Amino acid sequence: MKFPTSHSLKNIANLLGCSYVGPDEFPVLGMNEIHVVTAGDIVFVDHPKYYDKALNSAATVVLINKKVECPEGKALLISDDPFRDFNTLTQYFKPFIPSSVSIDPTSQIGEGTQLQPHVFVGPHVKIGKNCLIHANVTIVKDTVIGDNVVIGSGTVVAGDAFYYKNRPEGFDQLLSGGRVVIENDVHIGTGCTIDRGVTGDTTIGEGSKLDNQIQIGHDTVLGKKCLIASQTGIAGCCILEDEVTLWGQVGTNSGITIGKKAVVLGQTGVTKSIAGGKTYFGTPIQESRTKLKEMAALRHLPELLQKLKEK
Repeated sequence: MKFPTSHSLKNIANLLGCSYVGPDEFPVLGMNEIHVVTAGDIVFVDHPKYYDKALNSAATVVLINKKVECPEGKALLISDDPFRDFNTLTQYFKPFIPSSVSIDPTSQIGEGTQLQPHVFVGPHVKIGKNCLIHANVTIVKDTVIGDNVVIGSGTVVAGDAFYYKNRPEGFDQLLSGGRVVIENDVHIGTGCTIDRGVTGDTTIGEGSKLDNQIQIGHDTVLGKKCLIASQTGIAGCCILEDEVTLWGQVGTNSGITIGKKAVVLGQTGVTKSIAGGKTYFGTPIQESRTKLKEMAALRHLPELLQKLKEK
């Protein structure tokens, strides 16, 4: 997430009420999670295990809970609670905007696009040409939708990320300031839920087709021409390369990559990254031919045991 204008390190520190290491006028251009940071961004870290990863990332400002040696060309924001302060920045730069109308006047809706009754379109949403948005769809702020997109009834686009810190007093949610981007010629079925990025984008690639009742987690990227069947759950921060097929009730771990043209058969648990161009099945996941051969072999096990007893 980039800020509308550049801010100084001193101004950001004053906003958070924290100390800092670096020149007063050090430029701060935005904020992002570590997997999507770029130069000028703030990244937060609150566990020693991940200090080095954050300090050596592309981020040039590190929001951290301990004063450490600052890498050359970077700056530090020293906070007693980086998670809380990251939320403070999200609230400041991407505050919740309440709506009193179904179609926000700041939204942009393209020529030929049809909205059925009881559709909600939030602030700063952009919808392209010749789309069909069926009844009771919710499209939350900042969403970008391309041309020729169909969204089925009851789908929620850009709900908050499922991202929590476990504190002694209860779970503390990391606020979502990112977007959902749906490219041209996408078809999304009924009752789907697509979470927006925490600071970046959740993206549905051009020409992809999603069945009913699918969940897509925050910051996940679907490539072009992906085919996703009903009741599939894709966790956050996943990458599905182009032309991936996931059949019904597939579930994935977070942060995995599924290679181009991979096919994952129904009810498979994708627990790790997998290469493209192959077909997979089972939990734990294996290539389907290997898995099916193993299952066939197991069917002969009682017969083999009986033969051993007879010897």
